[in-house]
Amino acid sequence: MVGNSDKHITRVLFCGPYFPASHQYTKEYLQKYPFIQVDDVPLAVVPDVISNYNICIVKNMRLTSNIISRATQMKLIMQFGVGLEGVDIDAATKYGIKVARIPGDATGNAASCAEMAIYLMLGLLRKQNEMQISIKQKRLGEPAGETLLGKTVFIMGFGNIGIDLAKRLRPFGVKIIATKRNWALHSEGSLQSNGFLIENGTNDNLVDEKGSHEDIYKFAGESDIVVCCLSMNKETAGVVNKSFISSMKKGALLVNIARGGLLDYDAVVHHLESGHLGGLGIDVAWTEPFDPDDPILKFNNVIISPHVAGVTEHSYRSMSKVVGDVALQLHSGNPLTGIEIVN
Repeated sequence: MVGNSDKHITRVLFCGPYFPASHQYTKEYLQKYPFIQVDDVPLAVVPDVISNYNICIVKNMRLTSNIISRATQMKLIMQFGVGLEGVDIDAATKYGIKVARIPGDATGNAASCAEMAIYLMLGLLRKQNEMQISIKQKRLGEPAGETLLGKTVFIMGFGNIGIDLAKRLRPFGVKIIATKRNWALHSEGSLQSNGFLIENGTNDNLVDEKGSHEDIYKFAGESDIVVCCLSMNKETAGVVNKSFISSMKKGALLVNIARGGLLDYDAVVHHLESGHLGGLGIDVAWTEPFDPDDPILKFNNVIISPHVAGVTEHSYRSMSKVVGDVALQLHSGNPLTGIEIVN
């Protein structure tokens, strides 16, 4: 590998300034390898320079067919995480470029997102915003919050994040119901991580009631808390709409740690105004960065975080190592590991 370093440099492009730890940690991991160059470039500049790079870390950039067509030296487009809805995968395939994600179960990303979901649930149940008002007004013993104990939690989308969320919710004494398009995918219990043992080699004991996508309205009506963990695609965009929220219990809570576009903005605002929706906790928004003056933030029962569910020291160091190792493997011509190629 070192012998090849004199011949060429493998260049890695991080798109845009957001999620800065992604490129910072990757640069740190690769600092001993001068033949790997890591750059973070403003979003507006990416189309003009993408032809100089071999690997592209997309982050929240939309890679259209036009931009991909300019990537004449590109070998791999990958996400620093799992979401690839911003990449024109068909165009990448057309131009002979592989597209990949980093599976969240192996890096701690799914665990980090699951913890954030619980943070948002507890923040809504214990009325985080109202507590701050009480502090400012020097009031004690209020507001009266609620417990997770005894609640029914609907995990909509039982993938890696959903599994890790269910594991962590179990000790809270909740009933867990979940929907998934294909339950057979995790039936063998192959996704064991972070010290949690899965009895009998399966995840069956994590969920009290299973359903398919057709059951989401039924499950919404049975739940005290709905947690959206779905992947974003044409079928799921706007799935949490007026009909869905109307089917939820009056006063139930809605948490979204997946993608902002899964929720219909107007429907959410309408049901917050009417009081039907008891609270909203989101780590992802409809536009990002989200407008701090958006009317939805006027509600005391709305908690928002700046897309940091997966941004932890553990997960980002782990994913930086994956990116770094892939860059080294690509440079030396070895098989790529630690990623899931989707085309």
